[in-house]
This record gives sequence, C-alpha cells and structure tokens, in this order.
Amino acid sequence: MFTGLIETAGSIRSITRRGNYFVMTVESSLPTNEFQKGESIACNGTCLTVIDFEKNRFSVEISQETASRVDMTRFQTGCRLNLERALRLGDRLGGHLVSGHVDTIGKVDYLKPIGQSLELAVLFDSRFDALVIEKGSIAIDGVSLTVNQCRTSWLTVNLIPHTSRETTLSDLKAGNSVNLEYDLVGKYIIKSQQGDSRGITEETLRGSGW
Repeated sequence: MFTGLIETAGSIRSITRRGNYFVMTVESSLPTNEFQKGESIACNGTCLTVIDFEKNRFSVEISQETASRVDMTRFQTGCRLNLERALRLGDRLGGHLVSGHVDTIGKVDYLKPIGQSLELAVLFDSRFDALVIEKGSIAIDGVSLTVNQCRTSWLTVNLIPHTSRETTLSDLKAGNSVNLEYDLVGKYIIKSQQGDSRGITEETLRGSGW
C-alpha cells in the first residue's frame, strides 16, 4: 500500500526480458541500505518487488500481467520514474490510499501553466467515468492528485510547484501515456452497488460519503 506522495524520481539503468517477464534496474537517491529483498516499491505508480539492491540502485521484476497493464515504452533505459516505498503501519497518510495496481492507461490532453502552477488534462476510457468526481482523488503515474474538473473521458488536476519539481509529471507532453489508478474506496463502493438498478452516478458516490 502507498500514499501517492513521491519520495524521489529515479532513472532506469537497464531493462531485460527474461522469458515472459522483465527485470529492471533503477538508479535513485532512495536509501537502499534500508531495503529488504521482497519489499514493494511503486515505480510510476506500479507496485513492483525488489529482488536485488546496492548503493543507489535496485532491481525489480515486472510480471507479464503488469506488462500488459502499462505502456512498456515508458519503461526503457534512460526513462525517469516516480518512486515511493511502501507505506509503514503508523505512517501519516498524506495523500490517499494507493494500491500500486494500475487500472488503465490515460493520455495527456495538455499540460499548461496556470500562474505558478501547471494544469494537467488527461483523457481516459469512459467506462471509468463513475470513478472520477470533482475533488476526488486519483493517482497519475503514482502521484496522488485531486481532480479539479471532469467530464466524460476527461479530467484535470493541478500541479503545484513542489509537485512539478519532485516528480516527472512536468516532463509530460500532449499524447504521452500515463498510468492511472482510480480511488480504491470508490472502486469498492461501485462493487457494492453492482446490481442496483439506479446505476452508479456522482450522486450515489457522494451519497455514500465519498
């Protein structure tokens, strides 16, 4: 489990296919002396397992399921990644609950300055419309963000200067793909409502306290 508060951005040093999965080595400023083999780390919002590490570097495995869910062109040598270690029991939850399981791929509509901040607009599959509400939470490339505006298949978020500096989101351009994970609580609410003839709308989500 993660919070969507990025600790640092790293860069991919190598990625190798091994049968039906990949091994990726990442260079970063994370304190690898605190790592343990088998622990989880979110790379651009994708929960991956650490299999090896040394000073300033760690390696993870990418399963065939993960590879089928993400845009593997974003996992190439030299690409930058948002990195977050798993949440520890008792830590402050400064973002929102993020599982590290990517729901779908979105496409950047635009990234433009608004005052000292940036506005990021993302296009996504309309079947996920019920999971996106104004002032709700979403993880984009692993970054916990608040939805400012939304309509069918489209949403915007605001990137404050700190987020622009500390993550890779300010590097995005129109047409780039991004990993999207919708709010975990919202997904459980929708699951619990399946079979309700009223369907799931923004009103029913708000009525459920979300």
